[in-house]
Amino acid sequence: MEFIWIGFAFICGLLTKLIALPPSIGYLAAGFILNALGYQADSMVSVLADVGITLMLFTIGLKLNIKDLIKPEVSVGSVSHSLLWLITGVALLKIVAMLSVVFVSELSLATSALIVFALSFSSTVCVVKLLEDHGEMRTRHGKLGIGILVMQDIFAVIFLVVATGKIPSPWVALLLLLIPLKPYIHKAIDKAGHGELIPLMGFFLAFGAYELFELFHVKGDLGALLAGMYLATHTKASEITKSLLSFKDIFLIGFFLSIGFTALPTLEMLAIATGLTLLLPIKFLLFFFILVKLNVRGRTAFLSALALSNFSEFGLIVAAISTKSGWLSSEWLVILSLAVSLSFIMTNVLYNYAHDFFAVNKEKFKRFESNKPLHEDKFVQPCEAPIAIIGMGRVGMGAYNALNAQVGKQVWGLDADKDKVKWLNENGIQAYLGDAEDADFWEKLDLNTIELILLALPSVQDIMNITGQIKRTNYSGKIAAIARYDDERVAIESYGVDKVFNFYTEAGVGFAEESMSLVNNINIKKL
Repeated sequence: MEFIWIGFAFICGLLTKLIALPPSIGYLAAGFILNALGYQADSMVSVLADVGITLMLFTIGLKLNIKDLIKPEVSVGSVSHSLLWLITGVALLKIVAMLSVVFVSELSLATSALIVFALSFSSTVCVVKLLEDHGEMRTRHGKLGIGILVMQDIFAVIFLVVATGKIPSPWVALLLLLIPLKPYIHKAIDKAGHGELIPLMGFFLAFGAYELFELFHVKGDLGALLAGMYLATHTKASEITKSLLSFKDIFLIGFFLSIGFTALPTLEMLAIATGLTLLLPIKFLLFFFILVKLNVRGRTAFLSALALSNFSEFGLIVAAISTKSGWLSSEWLVILSLAVSLSFIMTNVLYNYAHDFFAVNKEKFKRFESNKPLHEDKFVQPCEAPIAIIGMGRVGMGAYNALNAQVGKQVWGLDADKDKVKWLNENGIQAYLGDAEDADFWEKLDLNTIELILLALPSVQDIMNITGQIKRTNYSGKIAAIARYDDERVAIESYGVDKVFNFYTEAGVGFAEESMSLVNNINIKKL
C-alpha cells in the first residue's frame, strides 16, 4: 500500500512540476485520485502528515523573532482581518442562502459563522512552501506573512481549547522553568558538531517540545513552534533548519495526500467549494487595505496579502471537530476539503506572476500607500561603490572578501535579512538592507555609479526575477550570477546575465589555485 501512494504521489508531483506548478498540487491531486480509485489512507499517511506539520512549525520558529509578532502590522493586522472577514463572510453566506442554494440554505447563523471562521485562517503549509520555493522567507513581505500566520495559530489554540474543552493543566506554568535551561541546551547543540547529530537534535527538540506541551494539555504543534523560537538566536539555527528541510518536505507529502483522502466529493459539493474560492479576492483585499492602513508599503502589502489569500488546513480541523460535536454536517467537511485544495492551487499559480504583475500595475497599488512609511520600509541609499553583491550568504561573503582585498572599499553588499545586515555592519562590512526583487529599490538606486552587480543567490527564480527588475531600469553595467547545474546556467543566461559561474566548478578551480599558491616551484612530470 505504501509503495502505491508513494509512487503515485511522485508521478503526480512530477507531472505538475513539468507544467510549472508546485509538486504539492500534484500530491493533493494524488490523494483525491487514489480516494476515487478506492484506496484509503492508512495510519502511516496520518503519521507522516503530523510529523511534517510539527517539523514545519519548528523550522518556522527557528526563523522568527518575538519582536516581529508585537508589531502593529502583525498583531493589529491579523486581529482586524479576522473580525472583518467573519462579518463579511457571514453576510455573504446569508445572502447566498436566500437564493436556496443547496447545502447553504440549511445553514443557521451559528453554523455559517463556524464555516467562515474555519476559512479565516491562511494555510501555514501552503504559504511557507510558497515562500521557500521563491526564496522569500527572509524578505519583508515573507516575515510579515509568517508573523500573521503565527498570530492565527494562536487564535487556533484558543478555539481548540474552547471547542474541545481541553483546558491547559494548572501545572503548565512549569514550562517557564525551561527558560533558565537555555544556555545548557545551546551548549548541547554546540557539542553536536555539524554531522548527523544536527538533524537528530532538531527532531529531538521539535518532538520533545510537542510531547511536553501535550503533557500539559496544550496543543503540541504550538510547543514545536515555540521551541523553534526559543532556539532562534543560536548560531546553528540556520544549520538545523537546512538539515531538516528535506525531511520536512518528504513528511509533508503525507499532509497533502491526507486532504485528498478526506472524502469523495459530488458535483454539488464541488460547485459550493468553487463558490467559496470566489471569496479569496475579498480575503486579499481585506489583507491589502488593512496593511496599507497600518503604513505598510504597497508592494509589501500586495505580496503578503496574495500569499495569505488561501484557506487553511486548520479549517479542516475545525470542520472535523464541529462534525464530531454535531455542529456541522459531514458534507461540509468534504466541501471545505475541496475549497482548501482549490485555494492552494490558485495561490501557487497566481503567485508565480506576482512580481511581474505588481511591476506593471504598481502605480495602482502605490496610490493607497501611507505618507508615513514604517521604519522597515524606509529606503537607505547605498554608498557609491561601483560593485554591488546581492545576497550576503556564504557565497556573497566570499565574493565580498575577495573583492575587498583586491579593490578596497569599492564593493558593498545587499541582503533582505535585517539581523544579518546588522551583524555585517557590526563587523565592518559595507552591507545595506533591501529587497532586490523590489522594483522600487532599483528605481531609487543611482545605477549610473554601479558597474558590476553580482547575484550571489541560491535560487534560480530569484536571480531571474532580480535580473528582470534590473533590465527594466535600463542598467548599462554588467551582471554576474552563480548556478549549481548546467540547466540552471542556461536558464539564467537566457535572461541576459553576462556571466554565470558554476558553483561547484568555480569552487574546485579556486581551491586548486589557492593550493598551488602554497608552493613556488613544482616540477610536474608529464606522463
